Formats: sequence, C-alpha cells, structure tokens
Amino acid sequence: MLSLHVLDHAPPLSGHLPMGTPDGAECSISVDGRAISRAGRRWLPVMGEFHFSRYPEDEWRTELDRIRAGGIDVVATYLFWNHHEPTRGEFRFDSSRDIGRFVRLCGEAGLAVAVRIGPWSHGECRNGGFPDWLADVDCVPRTDDPAYLALVAAYYERIGRELAGLSWADGGPIVAVQVENELYDQPGHLATLRTMAEAAGITAPLWTATGWGAPQLPADVLLPLYGGYPEAFWADATDGWARQMRCHYFFTSIRDDHAIGADLRPATPEGASIDHVPPDDRRYPYATCELGGGMAIAYHRRPLVPAADISALALAKLGSGSVWQGYYLYHGCSQRLDLPTPNQESHACGYPNDLPVVNYDFQAPLGEYGQVRPSFHALRVQHLFLRDSGADLAELPVQLPDASPSGLDDRETVRWSVRSDGSTGFLFVNNHQPHEPLPDHAGVRFEVRLADRTVRLPAEPVTISTGAHFVWPIGFGLAGGQRLDWASAQPLARLAIDGVPTSVFVAADGIPAQFAFAGPVSVDGAAEITEVDGRTVATVSQPGTDARFSVTDEAGGTATVHVLGQVDALRFQRVEIAGTDVLILCDDPVIVDGEALRIDGTDDDVTLAMLPAPTTLAGAERTDDDGVFSAWRITTAGAPPRPRLVRSAGGPRTPQTRTGGPHGRASAPTDEDFEHAAVFHVTVDERAFDDAAELLLRLTYTGDAARAYVGGRLVADHFWFGPDWDVGLRRIAAEVRRHGIEIRVLPRATDARVYVDPAVRHRFAAPGARPEIQHVRLSRTHRITLRPEWEGRDA
Repeated sequence: MLSLHVLDHAPPLSGHLPMGTPDGAECSISVDGRAISRAGRRWLPVMGEFHFSRYPEDEWRTELDRIRAGGIDVVATYLFWNHHEPTRGEFRFDSSRDIGRFVRLCGEAGLAVAVRIGPWSHGECRNGGFPDWLADVDCVPRTDDPAYLALVAAYYERIGRELAGLSWADGGPIVAVQVENELYDQPGHLATLRTMAEAAGITAPLWTATGWGAPQLPADVLLPLYGGYPEAFWADATDGWARQMRCHYFFTSIRDDHAIGADLRPATPEGASIDHVPPDDRRYPYATCELGGGMAIAYHRRPLVPAADISALALAKLGSGSVWQGYYLYHGCSQRLDLPTPNQESHACGYPNDLPVVNYDFQAPLGEYGQVRPSFHALRVQHLFLRDSGADLAELPVQLPDASPSGLDDRETVRWSVRSDGSTGFLFVNNHQPHEPLPDHAGVRFEVRLADRTVRLPAEPVTISTGAHFVWPIGFGLAGGQRLDWASAQPLARLAIDGVPTSVFVAADGIPAQFAFAGPVSVDGAAEITEVDGRTVATVSQPGTDARFSVTDEAGGTATVHVLGQVDALRFQRVEIAGTDVLILCDDPVIVDGEALRIDGTDDDVTLAMLPAPTTLAGAERTDDDGVFSAWRITTAGAPPRPRLVRSAGGPRTPQTRTGGPHGRASAPTDEDFEHAAVFHVTVDERAFDDAAELLLRLTYTGDAARAYVGGRLVADHFWFGPDWDVGLRRIAAEVRRHGIEIRVLPRATDARVYVDPAVRHRFAAPGARPEIQHVRLSRTHRITLRPEWEGRDA
C-alpha cells in the first residue's frame, strides 16, 4: 500500500500582485499566490504557442480553429523585432506581420492571447529577434541604457498602436503580456520594460517573465512562468538522453529548470545542481509557458519526440501543481525567407547551434503545414479533463508522498502525487519516461489520508504498466450530482445528453475502471457490483464505446457513466453546435463552423460517430453504430495521382566537416555544399490540387540534409532524424504546377559529430553514402462540411 497524508495548507497570499482587470470589469481576471481567477471562478489556462509572423496570414483562421479543437484556450505568440523593424525606423505590421489582425482572429475563434513582446525574444530566431542594425548602434542592449531604451520605446509605441482596444479590459482577447525572455540578471530592466509597455498603451491583466534558470526578477512585478522539455537540441551530440530532462517525469515541488537555454548562460546558478535546486518562492502561482510540445532539430543534435513523451511530461507538471499549462510550440511554422539575412539561429550569428534555414516544425502537435500529430490527440485527452475539472484542480495544493524518488536515476519508486484540499482531490500517476522505460509496478494500491476519511484505491492491488500515465478523482461529483468517493478512471466530460446527466471517463490500459460511491446507489448496465470498505463499487472491466452503466441515488436521481478505452479516448471530442452538446469520435479534429461541422480529413474514407445522434447529417452516409455512438462515413475524392520522381545524372560530393559557434559543434552544410548535392526532380499532376485544403509531398530518403527548391527558390529544408519529410505545396501551388520541385540531398560528412535517436540510428546513412529517395507520395487533405439536424431543435 502506497500511503500519503494530505496536510492542511495555508490560504494563498493575496493582494500583493499589481495585476488583474480594473474594478467592475465585465469579465474580471485576478491572480493570487495560488492560481488565476476569471469571472470570479478559478481558471486553469491551457496555452499553445503559434508564431503568426512565421505563418501565411490567409491560413491563420484555419489553424486557430484547429488549435481550439485541440483544447487550447490561450494562444501565445512572439513578436520578433527583426520581423517588424528590419530597417531602422521603418516598421512593418502588414500582411503576415499584422499582429492586430491575428489577435482579432484569435478572439473570433474563441481564443485568448498572450503576447510575448520582447524586445529580445529568442525563439530560435537570428540574434534572438534583434534587428541586424542594432549591432551598429552605440548602446548596451537588454539593459536600462538610455540609448537602448529610446529604440525600445519607439518599437513598443508602435506595438501599442497595433494592439489598441484589444486588451481583455477593453473586451479584447489579450490576457497576458511577456516582456523580454530568458533575462537572468537585470531585474530593474524587466520592471522598466513593463512600465514602458504600459506607457505605450500595451495593457493586459497579467504580466509575465520567463522564470527558469533562477533569474533575478523584480519582486511582485511580473509572474514567473516556467518550462520543461522532453529533449534538448541545445545539448551536446552525446549518444545518451540529455540528463537534465529526466526531472520532468517526476512529481516534484521544484518548478525551475536550469537546462532550458543553458547553452546561452555562463553556468548553472550558484547553489543549484541537476539533482536539486532550492524550492521556489510561493508568492506566485505555478504557471508555465514552455512545456515541450515537441523539440526543434539542430544539425548536431536531432531528437525524436514521441507523443507519450509530451503527454507524460504535461501530466507530471499538472500533478506537481501547475495551474497554467503552456506549450512551446503547439503549432509548428517556418522561418521567414524575405529578410536580408537568414533568420534562423545559427553559427553564423554566434549561436552554439545550427538550425535549418526554413524548417521550424518542432515536431509540434500541429506541424509546420498544419499536420495533426499523435501528440495533438494525446494532449487533447488531458485538455478535456481540464475543461471539465480544471477550475476545481486549480484550487488544490500539491501533496507528495513521503517515499519520494531518491534521485533522477530512480526507476523503481512509483511516481505519484495528490492535489487535494483535504476532502476532494485528484491522484496523479506517471510511469512513462523517454529512452529509459520504467518497469511495470505490480501490486499497487494507494492510500490517501484526508481530513475526514481515508481513501484506498483501487479495490484490489493492480499492475501499473510501463508507459501508463493518468489522473484519478477523489470525492468527485458525477453530472447528476451523485458523489464518488473515488474512481480508478480519468474524468473526461460531464454534460447532459438528451436530458440525461452523463459523465465520461477513460480507463487506463490493464486497470479495471472502478467507481466507489460515497452513498447508497443502485447500478444497472455494463458494470459488476461489489462492496469494498463499506462502499458500493461498480467495476467496468471491458471499456469501450458500448461500456456504460446507469446509477440511481436514494433521491431517485439518475445519471449515466460511459467508460472509454485508451484508443477511443484519442478519438474523443466534445463540441457544441446549434445549442446541442455533442460527443464525437473521429480520427481528425472536428471544428464547429457556424451551424456546420468541418473536418479536414486525410483518409479516403472518413468516419464520424456522434452522441446524441442527429436526425440527419447532410454530407455523410449512415453506417453501423460504434457502440452507443451513431456512426457515419464520408467518402472523399480519394488519393491524388502519384508524383513522378527523376534523378539527375552525376554523383554528389560529400561536404567537408565543419564546426562552429562557441561550443565547437558540427555546422550545417552551406549553400555551396548544396550546389554539389544529389539532385532529384518531382513532377506533380495538376489534378492532385483539386479540392485539396492542403497537399503534402512526403519523402522517404536516406542522407544527411535535404532542401527543396521551386523555380530556383528555396522553399523547405530538413535534417534527417528518422520520420519522413513533409513539404507543404498549397502555398506554392502555382509555382509547383509550372516548375515541379527540385530536391537536393547531401551525404553525411565523414567526421561530423551528430546525434540521432537510438530508435532510428540504424537507418541513418553512413558517412559518405550515396543519398537516395526511396519513396515519394502525396497526401491530400480534404475539407469536409457536414450539417447535423436534431428533430425538434433549430439546426
């Protein structure tokens, strides 16, 4: 029995933070030492980073809808100074630089906004986003040097004009502003930047700064926001997992991470180490802005980040007390190619790392061209839980078990925590860790000693399998008001379906879903009933789309409980359309567009299951039910014509091994190197673009680095790290029709020290091996519009 005693916690400190909306605001936002509140109720924001100026403006709204469908409710975005003032005194806020239009579109999509205004931003941008001309000005950047502040004042003043009327207090979507980024030793300057931004008319309820690396922040002026990544492109090209990242898969009271940006700092702060850092000041809520939604690829280090690495890390932060989940990146993008110099972080501008010239996909839940990744679905399961229970969770302090792991190399201690107020709560378990799988833990049962009772769950000891990570409720109310003492299944949604209070849970693989009721109830349906510790326990051993039972309490109140399996949960979505709360099962994100549903499907046959079932669903064909869900099929236009691949004569020349940057890491191939690459030409049939929302060219190749050109213009690039390479063709369709696509692939340099993930290392081309493209195909995204109608309701 694993035991934990929930202790009394002092109420949060309040009244000390100069933030929030003005008194009398229609929808107020406030913050205290524990959490954020909105409209008088706790709010646990779910924030995803998407860089507007690195994405075509005519695609913003489509991608914002997808972001919203993933369960994000706040979009964070950088403003890169070199995008907006590439020439001194000449500001650019037009087309894809139009921050005002982007923020307004966020509001239209139902998303709040956090703007990260710099002036120094990082974001793997050249010089951290500083314009090249700044180096020629006699000033000391990132300090209160008056010459520097004068330049910042002009920039902020223009940003203020662009964002006028868009703050939350004005009825706009902007809820937070971050000044600077990763500044560790200039607290006075950070305070100055907030004052300057407000003087320029930039306003928001919340003001933030990055809090990792033990920075010196001005007291009670800015909220510190933390981060944590599953991997690190900025680490050396050693064969193993970057050691510092292990800490993110434990439940811990430590918020800081000294690994982020460590290659740009002189050293780990005094008094800190990898295995222990001093506890943080609890004057501020535990908020994050850079939980890894993936990881960038540098030339010397090319991590591979599976979905479970991302979702387990996010869950570990929730179980450690996070009250603001912020992902970086949530949506991939591309570096700008219309600036005087390449815009990526590179050895050429003094960075330790060489990144691709174009690609900034980040392996994010939504990719560089809007590709929907497995991590999108895995995180959405957590976001559904937060949509349902986040307001309750945000109020709950963290309690860690006495038998805590002994260090970062401990793989034997069960990793768990409880967030509780002494009466209700949530129990978190994480048994996933990248690269070094955690063992199965057999015979596990938890004991949580609350103020008024002791809860033991599940009913019998279970085995927590390797990779499992989940959250179970304690003292939880079902949709109908019936109280659970505990459940060994994760809550996803509470709603009314056809007037019946309904609760949806997801079971962990290999663990029976059990529901222990706090009072007398009768249960009917797909559940076995037992008595455990004086409680009625309903057990669902076979979760799925048809696993449900009804529960009736002594007062006659009845509710329904659905228990999905893990695979079902990855397809599970919840939308509201025409006044109806609808549960959906679909492999693709389903977006509400007025009175219609929109699906951007990539399969020849797209399936959709709904509860409650509409009377009609225009645009779809009824098929066999999926459990209790009514199902439909949509047949699309089918696969596009196959592209034609031709290899040019002549062999490539292996690039010379080079190193660069302050750490002497391997440098990426140069433009001159690519003049001697293996050359392939791809021709795309014009019919492939018919009715395509997006058309991806998907390449399987062997080699070291590759670039794509259209009409002699660089449009995409890639460092080989295992997965196929996608090149989006929609935005360059006219040129592709005229010229086709030229692909250049280079062999691997003989002595370049490069890391790729052990899982794919056997496929990494040997040094000097002749590059080849083994397979080239097209993936077409079909935009499907469906119009559901329910009998007796307006559609």
